[in-house]
Amino acid sequence: MSDTPFGFGLPPEEPENGDEGKKKDPAGGGQGSGGNPFGANPFGFGGLPGMGGPGGADNPFAAMFGSLNPNDLGAAFQQLGQMLSYEGGPVNWDMAKQIARQVVAQGTADGTKDASVGPAEKSAVEEAVRLADLWLDGVTSLPSGASTAVAWSRAEWVEATLPAWQQLVDPVAERVGTAMGDVLPQEMQAMAGPLIGMMRSMGGAMFGQQIGQAVGALAGEVVGSTDVGLPLGPAGRAALLPLNIEAFGKDLGVPSDEVRLYLALREAAHQRLFAHVPWLRAHLFGAVEGYARGIKVDTSKLEEAVGQLDPTHPEQLQEALQQGMFQPEDTPEQKAALARLETALALVEGWVDAVVHEAAKSRLTSADALRETLRRRRASGGPAEQTFATLIGLELRPRRLRDAARLWASLTDARGVDGRDGLWEHPDMLPTASDLDDPDGFVHREHLDFSELDKMLGEAAKGENPESGDGEK
Repeated sequence: MSDTPFGFGLPPEEPENGDEGKKKDPAGGGQGSGGNPFGANPFGFGGLPGMGGPGGADNPFAAMFGSLNPNDLGAAFQQLGQMLSYEGGPVNWDMAKQIARQVVAQGTADGTKDASVGPAEKSAVEEAVRLADLWLDGVTSLPSGASTAVAWSRAEWVEATLPAWQQLVDPVAERVGTAMGDVLPQEMQAMAGPLIGMMRSMGGAMFGQQIGQAVGALAGEVVGSTDVGLPLGPAGRAALLPLNIEAFGKDLGVPSDEVRLYLALREAAHQRLFAHVPWLRAHLFGAVEGYARGIKVDTSKLEEAVGQLDPTHPEQLQEALQQGMFQPEDTPEQKAALARLETALALVEGWVDAVVHEAAKSRLTSADALRETLRRRRASGGPAEQTFATLIGLELRPRRLRDAARLWASLTDARGVDGRDGLWEHPDMLPTASDLDDPDGFVHREHLDFSELDKMLGEAAKGENPESGDGEK
């Protein structure tokens, strides 16, 4: 077993029959990097090795345009025309969806192709989620958050999660679009409307391509709708991907029903948290957006790209996007935004880790092994993390997951399940980054009960109201 057998992460090794791999997709999709159609850098802008035939290694648009041989030129220029005519928001989400579906259709590096979910698989997922919720009832005060349990194919996961990706990515892409217009001198901007429009259209298409590739690749790895710690699917819908669960458990030596049930526990625990902590979703997405607001665009690189822009070579701008264009501002506000996001991710993942372990440890013989495997999987990062790192320098990695899990476990011992889960009533009651450094201090510290405070304020307001029953007396 490799060091990261189930992590999102490292590209596969080059196969011995590398030439044969390149022949599998004559249309230019390319399998020259161990079956990965996007090579060793599937989520970075710019040179994506193994993406096609002649010249494919230097052509970042080969995934869309094929190998750009004479037979493909018509389609290539048609695609370019679609890019330049796009007039929507900061990201061309139609293109993102199209590319994600294409990536899914190509299959994963191990040769696994997507397939519709059958009745038996749907039934197994529904039963696993039902049993998981039953077990979780005894270890958390938060009730079930899943109104339905669904089994998704990879393509269905793409369709269901794109709205969440749009909410996460659009604010950053908007900044890039604005920067593309600002790189021209003020006196020239009035005369350069068509050029600015073209640049923004190309920027939207490039973001669309980038997100589409990443989401499509991620669809081949995820086992549910909450793998990255964010609620990517529709509210109240616990979702598992049977095909990916099978691949996840393939070399673990654990019965498949135990693997499915443990992953159902994690999915159901996430659903409880997001359903019954009403401010949490906005808190997490707001933390991502707050961090994105502190990202500055290196306009000098854009200026250089614009000065050399050739409409027949759109990859020039894409290569510029790859070369460190996004830089976090070194300000107290930005550092606080990053700490807020990292802490929020760690607290969510740590709580899920703690309650799932409590529910599973006496029922599943493989609970400890599965817990460690999933911890390492989250720590290694993955396509989603690489996408955000490329786009806005942001990694969705709960760096302090183990610290947070220990803190939640200690809170359970000291305050019980109700006392632990009661901290989710208000964001100001949650542990901070410094509390993760001193969990004992936080566990034994007295905390204000916000529900009691709200009750006191409500009673005070009622007493001051002359039309209330108390006032009449």
